[in-house]
Amino acid sequence: MWPFGKKEKKVKAIEITADNFDDLVVDAKVPVLLDFWASWCGPCKVMTPIIDELARDYKDKDILIGKINTEEETVLSRHFNIKSIPTILVIYDQEIIFKQSGMIPKPNLSEMFDDLIAKHQDGSLLKAIEEARKAEEE
Repeated sequence: MWPFGKKEKKVKAIEITADNFDDLVVDAKVPVLLDFWASWCGPCKVMTPIIDELARDYKDKDILIGKINTEEETVLSRHFNIKSIPTILVIYDQEIIFKQSGMIPKPNLSEMFDDLIAKHQDGSLLKAIEEARKAEEE
């Protein structure tokens, strides 16, 4: 409605910290994408608007999109063994199901999100994780 009404707030990826990690990531019932970044990182500066655009595009879908500042959240960076940035991580049901360092084009991320959402909604994602867990136990 802007310029005549209030300007809409831009939806951005959620800032994930050690303080909110359990509530937002560990307890999540949907796939969670985490973008590990730093303010001095050139490729991260290119990825940030892409991640924020995806957060807007997928705000009402079954996926949570978050960002972790590696300079401020060193405990989380160490926990996930982040060696280079940007690194994209996807967690579902407390399992890392995707991890890649470097830049990823928006169309590739969108395709991955659409696939994750579909598999989450039809139950096949959780089933695959449970089968992998059983195989590890044997």
